[in-house]
Amino acid sequence: MVEILIPFLEEMSRYGLSWGPILVLIFMTVESSFIPFPSEIVMIPAGFMAARGEFYPGSNVWYAFLLAIACGVAGSLLGASINYFLSVKLGRPFLHRWGKYFFLAPEKLERAEAIFREYGDITTFVCRLIPVVRQLISIPAGVSRMNVMRFAAFTLAGAGLWVILLTSMGYWFGVTTGEMSYGDLVHAAKAILDQHLILILCGSAVLLAVYVWIHKTVAGRKPQKNG
Repeated sequence: MVEILIPFLEEMSRYGLSWGPILVLIFMTVESSFIPFPSEIVMIPAGFMAARGEFYPGSNVWYAFLLAIACGVAGSLLGASINYFLSVKLGRPFLHRWGKYFFLAPEKLERAEAIFREYGDITTFVCRLIPVVRQLISIPAGVSRMNVMRFAAFTLAGAGLWVILLTSMGYWFGVTTGEMSYGDLVHAAKAILDQHLILILCGSAVLLAVYVWIHKTVAGRKPQKNG
């Protein structure tokens, strides 16, 4: 998938100074919907171009960097919301019967459902950092009619961390390296991600543990009686 898309997205990157934010928003919306599309080949180059002054507005690299992140997160939430509301509307039987015609293989749906049943709402945060499941976890959330505000909050948190990580990697390459092709950039950054994925997931586990502790502490606190 990555090798097939790189030439196309490399051509699109030529429009970074004029259409960069819109392209990131569109591609990240697609990435977070049911269409398989790796976010690495969008956000890493966006950060790289921002560092080189090749992403709108170009003249202010920090503004371009933050704008790329904002559009990436917005696209992630929009794509995940499409999955969520389609799942609410269509239901589990329809998705399992017809999903294979829309890149939703039954075994992938069952895997996402099993994870959601096992760990609950918080998976919409953690799974945003896990390849393959990242795009699918919003489907069982919709089927189970998870509270939409909680869904949006967890999705924003998980997608935000992932987008910031990818864009920052691209920015770092843009600052510290010489000329790189689009393909070389993506492959170099993906190699680093693969090497440190366990650390990323461990960091997410720590955040999850902190959340659970705070939630239990607040929920378990008894209200004080006046007087």
